Amino acid sequence: MSSLISLGKKAKEASYILGNLSSKDKNDALYAMADSLIKNSQVIIEANKKDLEASRAKGTSESMLDRLALNAARIEGMANGLRQVASLEDPVGEVLGMWTRPNGLQIGKKRVPMGVIGIIYEARPNVTSDAAGLCFKSGNAVILRGGSEAINSNKAVTTALREGLKSVGLVEDAVQLVEDTSREVATEMMKLNDYIDVLIPRGGAGLIKAVVNNATVPVIETGTGNCHIYVDEDCDFEMAKNIIINAKTSRPSVCNAAEKLLINEKVAGKFMPIIFEALRENGVEIRGDESLKALDDSVILASEEEWYNEYLDYTIGVKIVKDINEAINHINKFGSGHSEAIVTKSYEASQTFLQKVNAAAVYVNASTRFTDGEEFGFGAEIGISTQKLHARGPMGLKELTTVKYIIFGNGQIRQ
Repeated sequence: MSSLISLGKKAKEASYILGNLSSKDKNDALYAMADSLIKNSQVIIEANKKDLEASRAKGTSESMLDRLALNAARIEGMANGLRQVASLEDPVGEVLGMWTRPNGLQIGKKRVPMGVIGIIYEARPNVTSDAAGLCFKSGNAVILRGGSEAINSNKAVTTALREGLKSVGLVEDAVQLVEDTSREVATEMMKLNDYIDVLIPRGGAGLIKAVVNNATVPVIETGTGNCHIYVDEDCDFEMAKNIIINAKTSRPSVCNAAEKLLINEKVAGKFMPIIFEALRENGVEIRGDESLKALDDSVILASEEEWYNEYLDYTIGVKIVKDINEAINHINKFGSGHSEAIVTKSYEASQTFLQKVNAAAVYVNASTRFTDGEEFGFGAEIGISTQKLHARGPMGLKELTTVKYIIFGNGQIRQ
């Protein structure tokens, strides 16, 4: 029996227990898991140092190292994320509706856990804690498979979480980590239909594509974030500058960071010098097409393929567009369906943008960096879904449940 099947069996058994825990039991466990993270923070930081050293030796970029890095403040943030999840309303058992049929049958619909959730993710060890907490609160066991670049960090975090569960007498196998980071084991996990009820990939385009193409387990696709900001002809330049700088530079390696900037041609002449100066002051490389390079020779020429891609770095693609319709068409063609923003004073333009842009989150006069479970009030999210079935946008507790129909009768038989 493979180690993965063993994990699957343990997770399945744990899921039967979790699905029947009271909200108080789950919350007590989450607080214990948070306390255990803080208690073990030095052990986690030392493990993280090993991952950082190995990644630096491979020439990993600073922005990707930032995704990987843990320190006392970030571990405190992970613990606070668990505490916040504990404070959220438990979705399990919520009755979504009840109705009576002409034959007297009472039919209800209520939320129940999915069972066992598999998470395949890259680089960011905070996902280990976030995913475990959300899955646990929603009554699900979780099997975590992180990337090789964060294996030491993930082991340390998982050990701390399991210690927290043990301290309150709950089943440790509610949270398990796949320690073999080979592609072969990841592919095996994608086909573990007997034990995993749903698979959620979190990471770059290559990882997500591999999971979608290879999995036989149902997948909730968390997409890449090729996010755009469109600067309309009628806008506040200072507001636009602040939004763009925040969306691009506050954390360029995350999926809700802005990757592309579209500028209406009617304001390009005045706004370009302002935003280009601000971007360069923040160390951002500007790339664009030939028409943009003709206006500013320092712009680096972008390939056609770049308009589809995330940079996840201090780089932004800039394009001048004729009007809002060209901006929307460009976004719907090249965007990843994650987060898109317009900066405008025009109510009509804002409504057109909101209505026609195809994305999980569409903003008016705000940074795309807010597409985040905690910022939306969900607590730590499991990921940002860019598909339309089951869940879309930040996935919190409710998105990790399914439904069960409950039927009450008094002897009815079907004629």
